[in-house]
Amino acid sequence: MKFFQQLLVAPAALGLLAPLSVSASEINLDAISEYSEDNLEIDGNLFKQNAPNETLLSGGEGLVDSGDFTGGFSETTTASFGVDFLVGAVDGSSVSEKTEFAYQMGIGLETSFTGEDSLSATIDIGNAVAASELGGTSGMNFDGTTDALKLDGLTYTFPLGGATVMVGSDTDVSAVYTGACAYNAFTDYMGNCGTGNSVGLGGKGVTAAMSYAFDGGFSLAGGISSTESGIATKVEDDAFGLEAAYSADSYGIAVAYSDIESSAAGTTDATFWGVNGYYAFDFATLSAGVESEDPVSGSTKTGFFVGLSFPEVGSGTFDIGLATSANYASSDTEYYTYEASYSYPINDGMTITPGVFIQEGSTDKTGFAVKTSFSF
Repeated sequence: MKFFQQLLVAPAALGLLAPLSVSASEINLDAISEYSEDNLEIDGNLFKQNAPNETLLSGGEGLVDSGDFTGGFSETTTASFGVDFLVGAVDGSSVSEKTEFAYQMGIGLETSFTGEDSLSATIDIGNAVAASELGGTSGMNFDGTTDALKLDGLTYTFPLGGATVMVGSDTDVSAVYTGACAYNAFTDYMGNCGTGNSVGLGGKGVTAAMSYAFDGGFSLAGGISSTESGIATKVEDDAFGLEAAYSADSYGIAVAYSDIESSAAGTTDATFWGVNGYYAFDFATLSAGVESEDPVSGSTKTGFFVGLSFPEVGSGTFDIGLATSANYASSDTEYYTYEASYSYPINDGMTITPGVFIQEGSTDKTGFAVKTSFSF
């Protein structure tokens, strides 16, 4: 009889023996001492847990080997998470001195099927309102998804010869760009070193892009994207871009061209040229950028950026920058944005960044905010 079966029978047997009185003198201690490991036969299979429930969702039969299914991610799949909290106020705005709170969370999923390819998905959620000062009008770059999960990028990247190809949806052509901006921007105006329409070319919709890295630090990249389901049609918004970049030990430079066609009312098709770069000194890194905008109708516009990053200020990094708030024609009144921020890592997964900015315009704005970032 199996070991566990004997255990089940034991209580019943003890119940039958209960009326009998047994004294200590009736126990044969000599016989008990003669037992050894050789007398015991225990089947190791008795201690194995039952196999987990391997039932798949309807329609999933045959997609995985039932013997290997454990209900978790595959060995080549990784997940990463990031959360940003922002609290601050802006003086000089329509909601002057009102303290606002915003948050955003990003979820990144990535898996590989060959070891050289990558299927990536990015999901965002946030409560920032575009019309609020922290959410959009002052350029704090916080996503607003009205507390609903939103797919912010789905791409498949794979090697083709010596190049890297990316296809997907809801992502930027510049995702394959090298760039040459070493500045940590606190507001949108400083992003991509002031070249957000060229070197930082965006695009939401169907996207196809390719990059090639040569020996010696030189790279080429380019692509096309559309905000809708198709590419290069008259009724949809298309963005086409090219970039050439070079990176060395202490400096880098990137030159980019983009052609953006928009079907939205009140917008004008335009081409852009942008250059950004950096140079690392012993005490700080200088980053700069300039962009030229040539609309189909209207005058040519330009904008610029310059910033300094000090990598060792206490235990953190201090950044200070100046940029035009937009690209301006020679006849336009130019407005500037100034900012300074200090990024302090509490540990490997938590960073606190207080910052201040001044935005010129018909009404000047001064803002202060503290961003707390978590990554896990």
